[in-house]
Amino acid sequence: MKERILVIEDNELNRELVTDLLEASGFIVYQAREAEEGLRLAREHLPELVLMDLSLPGMDGLAATRALREDHAIRHLTVIALTAHAMKGDEQTALQAGCDGYLTKPIDTRTFTGKIRDFISLAKAQTT
Repeated sequence: MKERILVIEDNELNRELVTDLLEASGFIVYQAREAEEGLRLAREHLPELVLMDLSLPGMDGLAATRALREDHAIRHLTVIALTAHAMKGDEQTALQAGCDGYLTKPIDTRTFTGKIRDFISLAKAQTT
């Protein structure tokens, strides 16, 4: 069975690049432009991984991650922050909000899907 990934990203170019890379590697990808839509899709599809932009309009990615962690139906999902926030302390802030990992933009297209597979493998190993 193909693994499912939810990409929550408001920037269309970033969302399409990530989606194209993931689909080319055999993943099923769901897309959301804002946090509320992403949380709904997470409940509906229960993806193996959520890529969460932290700078979303309305509810930001940190608040969305906290909301996901408070929802018993989806709190178990693996959430990876995918963000241009790369200042000292930003990664720790994302992890404290409930993210399981942290990737910075711009992404390295040569290594991106390998990192995603590593996150999924780690999440599977932790649940068995």
